[in-house]
Amino acid sequence: MTDNGHILIVDDQREICDLVQEYLSGEGYRVSTAQDGAEMRRVMAQSPVDLVILDLMLPGEDGLTLARLLRQESSVGIIILTGRGEIVDRIIGLEMGADDYLPKPFHLRELLARVKSVLRRASSRNSDKHTAPARSKARFAGWNLDLSSRELYSPSGKEVRLTTGEFDLLAAFVNNANQVLTRDRLLDLARNREAGPFDRTIDVQVGRLRRKLEDDPQRPMMIKTVRGTGYIFTPPVEVI
Repeated sequence: MTDNGHILIVDDQREICDLVQEYLSGEGYRVSTAQDGAEMRRVMAQSPVDLVILDLMLPGEDGLTLARLLRQESSVGIIILTGRGEIVDRIIGLEMGADDYLPKPFHLRELLARVKSVLRRASSRNSDKHTAPARSKARFAGWNLDLSSRELYSPSGKEVRLTTGEFDLLAAFVNNANQVLTRDRLLDLARNREAGPFDRTIDVQVGRLRRKLEDDPQRPMMIKTVRGTGYIFTPPVEVI
């Protein structure tokens, strides 16, 4: 059987782990399982993992906490599973750095499609690192953005903290300044994710960025709405 990648399922429901493991193994993936954060770390310390399928409701450290820690330490793909489908969970999942979100109960074929999508995007992202280097530091409207250290400094020199989702979105704007970007395109650029369950949360992220960047968030001058299309980042961007 061809090894299409190593997938780690983190879920405290053994029957779900067994079901998903059997199905994805049959599709050519190497699949490991864990029932909590500690076991997840042990598996990842033993062998590189390409994708983590992470349940939101775990004993001890919950899925959102683990997603944030994973994203801080690596670019591994992350799909969150949960029995809760509220939009707030999707927004938080995006901010923590998840690549996709699938509510329970789910169809195995849908999970497989999302697994393929996230792994394909991750592969494309890794290839881009070798072929098209992004700006490492940029200046716009007096602001300084360090894409390597993921730090943003205001015109006065004060560091402004951003969530994972906010930073990724701002980086997408900076690297595509003065271009009209649709919500779907922003999802693709910000998290290398196909449009899906997070598509409307771009508006929430833009609102939060405006409150941190704009003098008057109600009358934004940097991140402007293009009615019926998406957004455009208007300041000239200087590579430092």
